[in-house]
Amino acid sequence: MAEYDKAYKVLAKQEGISNSKAKELIDKGLVRAMGRKVVIARADVPTDMKFSVKELAPVKVIFQDDDILALDKPCFMTSDEVARKFPEFIMLNRLDKETSGVMLFAKNEEFQKKAIKEFKTNNVYKEYVAIVDGKVIEEIEIDKPILTTKDRGQAKSKVDKKGKPAKSTVYPMLVEGNKSKVKVVIDTGRTHQIRVHLNYAGLPIIGDAIYGKPAANINRVLLHSKRTKIFDYDFEAQEPREFKVYDFN
Repeated sequence: MAEYDKAYKVLAKQEGISNSKAKELIDKGLVRAMGRKVVIARADVPTDMKFSVKELAPVKVIFQDDDILALDKPCFMTSDEVARKFPEFIMLNRLDKETSGVMLFAKNEEFQKKAIKEFKTNNVYKEYVAIVDGKVIEEIEIDKPILTTKDRGQAKSKVDKKGKPAKSTVYPMLVEGNKSKVKVVIDTGRTHQIRVHLNYAGLPIIGDAIYGKPAANINRVLLHSKRTKIFDYDFEAQEPREFKVYDFN
């Protein structure tokens, strides 16, 4: 008869790491078993289950000068975790844990104030790339307000007339079967804006277990912050490998 134990304990024994480290890896979405992402660290699993652990990519510096630091954030790392690596600087924008790409930090308060004003007045160009379920063959403008609520510390957003104004413009890049690679430019920066807007438009992002379409062979939200322009700066983060070799079928 098979023996069972908590997933994080089985993982800890397999990898020779502490229980807390094993739980952290699962919580970050870095652990897979039987072709699927392990979601619940305390789930009961067979003690002989084999896990695969994805290595967390490093944070890369794209550019820096006396005023600004531009980083390429890897997926599976929260914005706060990135900020803790650069405690002397001030975070200017956030990305979801599973979203990769351009993150900006101010190096002084004077630049921070000017930059925040640009964000608030929607003068910052923000371009993303996403893989969605559905065919996108022409430009789509999604101008729908978004309402964000918090439940037990977790933010959740939805299209709601009581929400704040939000606008996303979707451009086709590639269509294969019933999947599309799209460029998304956002005029605003609401919580989970792109994920919510694309799902509302019937184009859920592949790998998005909350708003989109989970995928057995993908363990992250296929959303990448590719390009950000502010003042005279123009920063670009190279698309991760999964956006280039993704098997649409």
